[in-house]
Amino acid sequence: MQALTTAELVAAFTDELRLCRLTRDEHLVILAEPTSRQDYIGAAFAAGKALGAHVLVVTAPGGGPTPVPPTHTGAGSGLESVLTDDLAIGTLTGADLVVDLTREGFIHAPVQQTILAAGTRILFVCDPPEVLVRNMPTSADKVRVTDAVGKIRSSTSMHVTSVAGTDLVVDISNSHPGFQTGFADDPGRWDHWPSTMAMCWPEISNGQIVLAPGDIVLPFKDYVVDETVLTIVNGYIDTIAGGFTAQMLRQYFADTEDKWGRYLSHMGWGLMHSADWFAHALYAKHELMGMDARAFAGNFLWSTGPHPFLDRDSYAHLDIAMRNCTVSLDGVAVVEAGTLVG
Repeated sequence: MQALTTAELVAAFTDELRLCRLTRDEHLVILAEPTSRQDYIGAAFAAGKALGAHVLVVTAPGGGPTPVPPTHTGAGSGLESVLTDDLAIGTLTGADLVVDLTREGFIHAPVQQTILAAGTRILFVCDPPEVLVRNMPTSADKVRVTDAVGKIRSSTSMHVTSVAGTDLVVDISNSHPGFQTGFADDPGRWDHWPSTMAMCWPEISNGQIVLAPGDIVLPFKDYVVDETVLTIVNGYIDTIAGGFTAQMLRQYFADTEDKWGRYLSHMGWGLMHSADWFAHALYAKHELMGMDARAFAGNFLWSTGPHPFLDRDSYAHLDIAMRNCTVSLDGVAVVEAGTLVG
């Protein structure tokens, strides 16, 4: 880990906003809450001004609708103060680019789709400075992820296996492929700095997922400590067997009392070569969201809870990142035993 000076942080944000195609006389809105990083607000402001944009900082009251504490969980449920405020929403829809520096972001809040539909670009940023800089995206990353998305779009089946025992068959014939590339450069685009991954939102999957020691469960931000076997029936986690990690998962789903909590949502694989699988061991849990794990090159990432294409609103959002899996599309491997193919 390294301490970044103000100048270096401004330079990083300037490079990032260039990737987002922020141009002179565009309107940049920096969205924050009282607990947002003040150095990020300042760096984004300075970067926007350096690029000639009109810059506005909007600081909204904190607090979201989810009962889970806002500790960079990835729930993406948004701030209640924005979700219910027409003036705030109007300000965001009127922007060309929004830099979202809130603790949880709005990715799973329906209001974000309203903002994106207006053509606004949204960039979410919350991980520590050195994580951002180490995983600085490039324009070439978009080429890689869109190529991966094209493979998903042209396929009908995903098969995920591992030596630990994972054997999951997924129908991806109508799975709404998507990606994250680390910058938001197209109108109506949301993205997350840092991130480089391909994903889809399937409806039906069957088989079993076996979590092996060393895999990562988010938002717990914990490494799996013992083998955990999840039986998947028509996209639903029917049983969870194992030791401590299994107990944690079962209790989590019971505590949420969320009818969609045990359903799978998005899944895919990471393409971020600079990601560090062990970053979680170096930070306190409240310091980072964990994009190193989510976007790690060659991982298999799957999640539970919200599914926008099936109208499943849910706060029970887990992201589980697994290593050493083989991911095949229509019988052709795109990840082989945890290593990207091609």
